[in-house]
Amino acid sequence: MIPNLQLTEDGRLRHLLTLEGLPARILTQILDTAESFISVAEREVKKVPLLRGKAIFNLFFESSTRTRTTFEIAAKRLSADVVNLNIATSAQSKGETLLDTVANLSAMQADMFVVRHASSGAPHLIARHVAPHIHVVNAGDGRCAHPTQGLLDMFTIRHFKGDFHNLRVTIVGDLLHSRVARSQIHALTTLGCPEVRVVAPRTLLPRDVSSLGVHVHHRMETGIRDADVIIMLRLQNERMQGALLPSAGEYYKHWGLTPDKLRWARPDAIVMHPGPMNRGVEIDSEVADGKQAVILPQVTFGIAVRMAVMSILAGN
Repeated sequence: MIPNLQLTEDGRLRHLLTLEGLPARILTQILDTAESFISVAEREVKKVPLLRGKAIFNLFFESSTRTRTTFEIAAKRLSADVVNLNIATSAQSKGETLLDTVANLSAMQADMFVVRHASSGAPHLIARHVAPHIHVVNAGDGRCAHPTQGLLDMFTIRHFKGDFHNLRVTIVGDLLHSRVARSQIHALTTLGCPEVRVVAPRTLLPRDVSSLGVHVHHRMETGIRDADVIIMLRLQNERMQGALLPSAGEYYKHWGLTPDKLRWARPDAIVMHPGPMNRGVEIDSEVADGKQAVILPQVTFGIAVRMAVMSILAGN
């Protein structure tokens, strides 16, 4: 979106707001750094002192359990002091502006803000107004981006497949409302994946999706045939306006991933889902719990990836 806002003059990462426009070397640096943090979870004392004395504020203006929890665990494993802002009882609910809230928290010696917001561009706005020593991480904004989810998905693919240069990756589902899908597509194309496919009913595809460099399919059979990686997306009913689908049952019939449909993919294909899952809508339980699913490892890897992002930012 605005790459210069994210990078210092000498090309180091200052904020992580979007994967769009970031060079492959930055993405690879994050993935390689995350690799070094995987072993921390296996220790008796699951901590390293890299962020000792740093104050990280989790500003979640939109509800999330998985993302907020993994950011909190990641920060604590880096020995940071973590503050979770309760938005429901914060000054925001009393009419204070977003920038005034951030200014007041900055005065409390904040070093980093992790921001999740329903409005696209909110983390970018904050990043433009914080002091030079404060870093901002986008934990999901509107329909725009979810960079750490995109990165942990890339880490998962690299872990199980080794390389991006010979892969067919298929993303299935509600791309219209998905900030995750946009981050995944930007990351995959930047890291050299030669074929990224998207599969969805026409009503759940953005008009500009082809401009992102993907192959568009409307039928599961053609979309996932011979795929190496299948990423299923959640139907985001809370963001839908109007009748975009006939019914959940009809969606499952045509675009839900079942064992029969999975056979169209390569035998060693992996199945991913950013969560939370709607079983029996976008994915069958037999697939979600099957041997090709790597959904739980995605969550585990998310902690290491978020540790990597925060440690790199704090070191720049």
